[in-house]
Amino acid sequence: MSAEHTDPVRPYHDRKRRVARRIIRTLITRPAVKTAVRTRVLGTENVSRLKGAYIVVANHSSHLDAPTVFSLLPKEMTEKLASGAAADYFYKRKAISALTSMFFNTYPIARKNGAGKSVAVPPGMSGRLLESGVPILVFPEGTRSRSGKPGEFRPGTAALALKLRIPIVPLALIGCADAMPVGTVFPKFGRKPVTLRIGEPMWGNDGETAADFMGRIKARIESMLALGHA
Repeated sequence: MSAEHTDPVRPYHDRKRRVARRIIRTLITRPAVKTAVRTRVLGTENVSRLKGAYIVVANHSSHLDAPTVFSLLPKEMTEKLASGAAADYFYKRKAISALTSMFFNTYPIARKNGAGKSVAVPPGMSGRLLESGVPILVFPEGTRSRSGKPGEFRPGTAALALKLRIPIVPLALIGCADAMPVGTVFPKFGRKPVTLRIGEPMWGNDGETAADFMGRIKARIESMLALGHA
């Protein structure tokens, strides 16, 4: 059995895969997103010195969210960033899982309300990736919001950050739901505006619970969402 099959984390350190993602981002993902929507990114200075393992947390309202994040975050972040993807949605078919892995460096995560019980999910992948130095992107709502407002942020991500003593980078994705609502396959015509706001890294406090830490993260993201495209 190959080392890749015995160690599910190893592929996320593969240099060839990293170079391939850089090429895909430059030639495909970024041009496609910028053609489909009018993009703006704010707050890159907040992550200019970020190194090592960390967790990127964002609100989730559209299938445009991940492409936007991987297109607009600094390349120093996206080359290593791994993205949690719902196993019951993205890993049921090999072709889809291969594409999402190639474009967004995904790994499977189980959703509480997911139907994909038969999809094998390596236990503790988020923690294993972080412990090996791979930063991860998580949408803590677990599914796309239909209300126009962030749903419940599950505290598991905050618990990991507290346990490993690593920061969480809050992101606010503005306009993705309008540009590509739930139920649509492609963005709307007319290049709707989409803004990515990057907040300062947040650390858990001594004695703070995961629920309280996640509450602070959600509040920060909501405050950035309230700023809109301005």
